[in-house]
Amino acid sequence: MRILIAGGGQSAALVAARLIREGNQLVLVEEDPQRCLELEEMLDAKIVRGNAASISVLREAGIRDAEMLIALTSVDQINILVCLIAHVESNVRVKVARLRTHEVGHWRRICQEAGLKIDLIIHPETDISDRILRVVRVPGVTEILDFAEGKVKLFGMNIDHKSPRAGKTVEDLDRAGPPSNSLIAMIFRGHEVIIPHGAEVLLPDDQVYIVTTAANLEANFRFMGLQSQESLERVFILGGKQAGIRVAEALEPLGVSVKIFERDLARCEKLSQILKKAVVIHADGTDEDVLAEENISGVEAFLAMTGHDEDNIIASLLARRLGAKKVIALINRLNYLPMAQRLGISTTVSPRLSAVDRVLQFVRKGRVISVTTFREEEAEAIEMIAAAGSKYIGKRLKDLRFPRGAIVGAIARSNGDVLVPRGEAAIQEGDRVLIFSLESTVPLLESGFLNQSRRDLR
Repeated sequence: MRILIAGGGQSAALVAARLIREGNQLVLVEEDPQRCLELEEMLDAKIVRGNAASISVLREAGIRDAEMLIALTSVDQINILVCLIAHVESNVRVKVARLRTHEVGHWRRICQEAGLKIDLIIHPETDISDRILRVVRVPGVTEILDFAEGKVKLFGMNIDHKSPRAGKTVEDLDRAGPPSNSLIAMIFRGHEVIIPHGAEVLLPDDQVYIVTTAANLEANFRFMGLQSQESLERVFILGGKQAGIRVAEALEPLGVSVKIFERDLARCEKLSQILKKAVVIHADGTDEDVLAEENISGVEAFLAMTGHDEDNIIASLLARRLGAKKVIALINRLNYLPMAQRLGISTTVSPRLSAVDRVLQFVRKGRVISVTTFREEEAEAIEMIAAAGSKYIGKRLKDLRFPRGAIVGAIARSNGDVLVPRGEAAIQEGDRVLIFSLESTVPLLESGFLNQSRRDLR
């Protein structure tokens, strides 16, 4: 596929690198000359220097021949304008734009009413706040992800040295009588990603992902030694950025006491106008004395949401030492994610990975519903429809030759039934299948789920 990306920042480079690896032809438009040189060294793609809002620059970049446009500049207005130019100047089949403004809902409506079709508007702050709200009540859970319209759940947790599950094999846990419809799908150990087999041992500091049905989620928490908090009374938020505001706005109606720490006085005044009940504190939330004075001990959740990864990591470690039950850190740099896990930060959220996930589902060959990327793009959870004619249809899972490093985590039938399958189960036409895979095996999986006649046309 011929893809044009407007913008050459870190998110754009991350998306481009993945799309190139999957065999797509990429052109990037970037205005900064130094960044253009960096991109040329980094990517096997054509780099066009210029303003993405310029019609002549977009023509030079091949807008008329592009099959997909991804607008990822740092300026929302330019991203909208690029889509408008593509709408008039080309026959681009798919248009994607990232918007960071809190007025994203208004922009969606305006584009629709103006007849400007943008297939996907990515708003990282919404994705991040949604992820946080799903896990904020469960201290030991790193994240909870929904699949099959919420019928299938995937949750991550860290195995600490005191965990009764440390030192146990996957087979040991199976013999211990886990809730039905549950499966250990992935293990992250340092920089290693493991799609586990029965003899795999859970070690202290492992991050484990378990797939289950919505009905069995709480039972799996208890089986793994976790417990949801009955009430969420206090939450501290470091940084008055948009994602933090969205979380505070969601918690306020629930009666949760929210405190937001912000260094910028003008920003504090703005926050006090937006939020109805949250307490806005003009102070450095990375200062131990400030946190102690505000009674951080015992707070149910501490969310480090500034624009600086280092501040978020340091503040999270400090908050955990001072008695916060759960800490969550916003991390932009992907190479920081494994480090954060090893330091004991229970949950991290990444706007860049969120953008990659949302883009990939538009590019993938198969009937992909969702893509979730983990850590430094090392593994993926892919939800796709099993097409008629797929080589995986109608055979027992134990008889399938699945690519090494991949496992079927869940199957949602068209009749509404959901199961976490074992070897005797078979995939049926029209099933929504959730697969966990190492990044390197994804192309093989996608080709296997395509209709044979469609593969012959390629």
